[in-house]
Amino acid sequence: MNNNDIFKKLRVALMLRDDQIIEILELVDFRMSKGEIGNIFRSQDHPDFMECGDQVLRNFLNGLVIHLRGTKENPKNPNEVLAKHKAEIPVKENFKSRPEFKAAPKNDFKKKPASNAKSREKKPAPKIQVVEKVQFKNGKKKP
Repeated sequence: MNNNDIFKKLRVALMLRDDQIIEILELVDFRMSKGEIGNIFRSQDHPDFMECGDQVLRNFLNGLVIHLRGTKENPKNPNEVLAKHKAEIPVKENFKSRPEFKAAPKNDFKKKPASNAKSREKKPAPKIQVVEKVQFKNGKKKP
């Protein structure tokens, strides 16, 4: 996996547009044009493809930290910043929103009914105590 792949995956995961990436890079005084950023995201066989160097990715990551967390003087909540990015994405007309994944509680399960009538009639067997109550003395004599 090269720097271009990492940059592309971060862009998709954080739902960033090119102009937002430019703003993030300017937070660390690194300037790139929108065209150069577009060339980084092109496929490798395209004639205008540009290799993403270590310096570009490093500055983007440093700017991303400032963008999400803020500075010591002016801290931000990263979840609020990401929610703001999500709200800025335009919704398509015929697009059905996909429900967000919510994990169900583990103890909220239903028992399946038995497949035959005989198994439904059986009562559970009484619980047998496998280990007897044993008193351990560990070699110590009590007075």
